[in-house]
Amino acid sequence: MYQSVVSYSRLDFGRFRSVQSARKTTDAMHLDDESANEILLVPAEEIHRRLSKYGVSREQTNDNSVVNPIDDRFGFCARGREFENAATNHRYTGQERQMLGAYESLEYLPSHSDVYKKWLKKNPPHNGWQQWLMMCLIGFAVGLIGFLLHQTIDLIADFKWKYAKDLLKQSIESGSSMAMVWVWVMCFSCVLVLISTGLVVFFRPQAASSGIPELMGFLNGTVVRHIFNIKTLIIKFLSCILCVSSGMPVGPEGPMIHIGSLVGAGLSQFKSDTMNFKLPCFERFRNFEDRRNFISAGAAAGVASAFGAPVGGLLFSMEEVSSFWNMKLSWQIFCCAMVSSFTTALFNSAFSGFQYQGAFGAFKSEEYILFKVKNGLSINILTFIPAAILGVIGGLTGALFTFLNLKIVKARRNLLARIKNKVTQHIIRLGEPIVIMVISATLSVFLPSLFSCNPFICIKEGEEISTNCWNSSVNLLHTDPDVVAYTCPYDASAEGLQLRGNYTWTNRTYNEMATLVFGTTENAIHQLFSRSTHKQLSYLPLLVVLLIYSLMACWAAGTSISSGILVPMLFIGGLYGRFIGVIMVAMFGVHTHPKSYWLWMDPGAFALVGAASFFGGVSRLTMSLAVIMIEMTNDVQFLLPIMAAIMVSKCVGDFFTHSYYLALMELKCIPYLDSEPVVNCNGKRVSLELHCAADIMSSPPVVVHVRESIIYLADLLLNTNHGGFPVVRKSANGEEVFFGFINRLQLAVMLKHPKLFTNIQNDDGEISEEIQHPQLTLDKLEKPDLIEEMLLRYTHNNEFKDLYINLEPYVNQSAVSIPGKFSLERAYITFRTMGLRHMTVVDENNHVVGVITRKDLMGFNMEEKLSSKIGLAQSREDLIMLLDD
Repeated sequence: MYQSVVSYSRLDFGRFRSVQSARKTTDAMHLDDESANEILLVPAEEIHRRLSKYGVSREQTNDNSVVNPIDDRFGFCARGREFENAATNHRYTGQERQMLGAYESLEYLPSHSDVYKKWLKKNPPHNGWQQWLMMCLIGFAVGLIGFLLHQTIDLIADFKWKYAKDLLKQSIESGSSMAMVWVWVMCFSCVLVLISTGLVVFFRPQAASSGIPELMGFLNGTVVRHIFNIKTLIIKFLSCILCVSSGMPVGPEGPMIHIGSLVGAGLSQFKSDTMNFKLPCFERFRNFEDRRNFISAGAAAGVASAFGAPVGGLLFSMEEVSSFWNMKLSWQIFCCAMVSSFTTALFNSAFSGFQYQGAFGAFKSEEYILFKVKNGLSINILTFIPAAILGVIGGLTGALFTFLNLKIVKARRNLLARIKNKVTQHIIRLGEPIVIMVISATLSVFLPSLFSCNPFICIKEGEEISTNCWNSSVNLLHTDPDVVAYTCPYDASAEGLQLRGNYTWTNRTYNEMATLVFGTTENAIHQLFSRSTHKQLSYLPLLVVLLIYSLMACWAAGTSISSGILVPMLFIGGLYGRFIGVIMVAMFGVHTHPKSYWLWMDPGAFALVGAASFFGGVSRLTMSLAVIMIEMTNDVQFLLPIMAAIMVSKCVGDFFTHSYYLALMELKCIPYLDSEPVVNCNGKRVSLELHCAADIMSSPPVVVHVRESIIYLADLLLNTNHGGFPVVRKSANGEEVFFGFINRLQLAVMLKHPKLFTNIQNDDGEISEEIQHPQLTLDKLEKPDLIEEMLLRYTHNNEFKDLYINLEPYVNQSAVSIPGKFSLERAYITFRTMGLRHMTVVDENNHVVGVITRKDLMGFNMEEKLSSKIGLAQSREDLIMLLDD
């Protein structure tokens, strides 16, 4: 059953209009000729939903993957969709704008009302030590969770591959096929993936993927529901362990960032709505400002624990996820990230696979540094040429990866949306990761059999490369001892090694492809980054794995599992970086002398730069990425080439697509205000300093009076979807002037207290307060259905006809208001910097003439409004010129 409604831009996109007009549009569905061209089809039940838990007229969907706009008629490579450079705003369809309207915004600072000021007097500001203590607690908790997560993943993955290698050895000794190896790897992995997917599909769909886009949206000021819930934390933790240890082409670092933010959101509040408890501790932190700061700290702690990069975590939080920042917060988050990294390293120093190893507190570099590079290399100015080339490749491949992943996500969403049966939907969502796992397991077992065995090598005399050479005490070139033999002859005993002079000889062999795929991704990255192993990996294995793994990782990202793409990005970049390094060695030879001018020409070094370039090409990170790469490899010598590759990859990637996480936010229709507005009209960049706030404001506004009718307020909440309302009062000369702002949730709470009602409209006597400030600082309604019944009773019962409520004690009297001629550029900066939810526009007499919301300031909306204004101005000029002629 579907009904016609006015398009999102006319009905739902924050257009402030009179209540009578809203009711007429919603209930009578009266459309004029202009709006008739903008009719959309939406489910009828969406139209009649008046009040939800979050106070809006339409609920966010529980799982965006099954909601697909049917009005997307853009081409495959249409500009402004998946294919869009950094200077292009995303183009939304009408139904996508409806999805944007389902998200509410948050005010960064608390409402500065009379009741808030009285509450402050009774509750003096907390001491600084409490914030520092909470930061340390969050860091410790995140570090401990990171230790448990990685230890469990390693334990399961090591068990899987150890048993697989035992079965492989048995099959070689008995001369049988590798069928049992394949059955073990596939069945064991598929069971893990099935459980991982089932947890997400049936218990918490919001725990899917990394959670970073939702985290960015929340910290930018948008309410994304269920992402900071203890149920989400548990499901995310378990699903991530199972899917990563299964061997899926995913990584745990993205979910670890989300888990860190979950800990910051929950631990700082000392309460849980899901578990229905509220402890009398740190109650001063139960406000949006402190909560968002602790969430930012938790995200930084997640990076610090996952990569062993506390400084990188601080910079990641500042550069990527947080929208509000100050110097004090920098120090506090630095402390939080340090404690998190310290905690993870402390427990890792003593435990391996949860077995106590002794040496508690001895931070071994092999365990503390994730991908430790053992041999540093000197660089020279020529190093920057291949670094720039790798940057170009990283930008191109990163943009292609982003583009293809978005197309796959849209195709998946389109398929699921066409299936109305929920059971069939669940089967498809459960089956997709299993299909990926079956393909991955099959390739990891059988693909190495297509490649021959390689002997160990080293340099014997001068530049002569010798086979069957284990290592040399004179020259650095060698084969890493941790390569995978697969079915190749491999004598693990000491008798297999023979020492003759400066050389150790062996008859061992290994399989290049198995070294890359027959094991964990982390071990493969270690092999790619290994130094002085110029001849260890050749062209064909690197190219084959690059093509296959890139497609599988692109497909796996976005499925119904809790996973990230950070480790896959390092692996993909390392593959093509090593490939370029092998080409360079083939062209210019092997250089291993410590004083050689060309010592930097090492495939392992190119793999490191390539990993950074692809990471930057996908994420568009700069400062934080450079520091993370150095902290997790300990290769300070290559800092400058890494920085150069990252900068080039970002510039190239920005020319083709938005960053991966920003593109996902746009795909999921999460409202987001970037740090700098980009507006283009008629193909030209528009200076917002030439335009004013009145050009994009929503008008006419719906206002409320300081003393307002109960029926009118109930009618507002039932028949409009505005997040708040300007409050006006009469001045000395009788005019209604702007007084402050009040949001709809606060109105709903006040209307639950009949003791506040009075039958005197203009009473200026003593105000009897019944509601305290903490009761008004809620982000959702407990029982929206009961409140809706109450509001309907108010509007239909005559006994409330002459009752009023005094809003003055609860109005935010520090709400920002700007004149209509205020610069649009500065209005945008003010709105985003202060973390506003609404900005009231007034005229020279302080009369309310409009309201600006987050969605009004989004790039595509400003482009539409300013294009109309510019078009009208141009038409007026043309008409004047025509009349003059």
